Amino acid sequence: MKEKRKILTLVILLFQINILSSQNLTVQDSTLTITQEVPSIKHDNKLSYKQFIIPAILIGYGFYALECDGLLDFNKEVKEEVYLEHPHGFLHVDDYTQYSPAVAVFGLQALGIKGKNSVKDELIIYALSVGITTAVVYPLKKITKEWRPDHSAPNSFPSGHTAISFASAEFLRREYKDISPWYGIAGYAVASGTGFLRMYNNKHWFSDIAAGAGIGIASTTMAYWLHDKIRWGKKKKNTATIYPIYNNSVLGVGLVKNF
Repeated sequence: MKEKRKILTLVILLFQINILSSQNLTVQDSTLTITQEVPSIKHDNKLSYKQFIIPAILIGYGFYALECDGLLDFNKEVKEEVYLEHPHGFLHVDDYTQYSPAVAVFGLQALGIKGKNSVKDELIIYALSVGITTAVVYPLKKITKEWRPDHSAPNSFPSGHTAISFASAEFLRREYKDISPWYGIAGYAVASGTGFLRMYNNKHWFSDIAAGAGIGIASTTMAYWLHDKIRWGKKKKNTATIYPIYNNSVLGVGLVKNF
């Protein structure tokens, strides 16, 4: 029995020595307190009404144009200028340019130009952005039943291609705005080009493009906020208190951990 006690005492001493070598400890009345602070993450993705001013204007314009004769006439004027007065063939690159700004984010990461987040987090954020965009756009198409300019289908409002493209552009801007504003400018130029091509191909009215752009920008803003809510909690401290126990000639150790 004495041999067992000696072995137990030795194990506990070794355990305490190991802890002392790897943690900052305060020793008080034979009690060891270990405090470990979880690294905090700097947040700048808080929601603000200012972030939604431009998207709200664009979306509001699109909805108002559904019933406003003046804006409906403007839609027709844009169609005449872009499509009817200048006959041309179709360009289907808009099927690909809608994703180009997002592809640029991962391409820059591959080249060693790091964005705001890790590749893993960027994938999550972009998936959230596309998910929100899709969840808003396609029900609206079913509800509004607006005919396309080419009369191919009653699902013109809002433009899904444009929404995805502007969601991608805002994603690129947020990831690289601290490195250079030109990344965001380039992304928005591509997104605007995608919107123009939707009218050039006679697939959407101008108001469809405006609403799609607003939805895309707002969706990415929401995606960053949701990512923070999902990924990071508040700054926490983990505290563990280790204390010796000696009772009836039995030596032991107790542990209390606060999360």
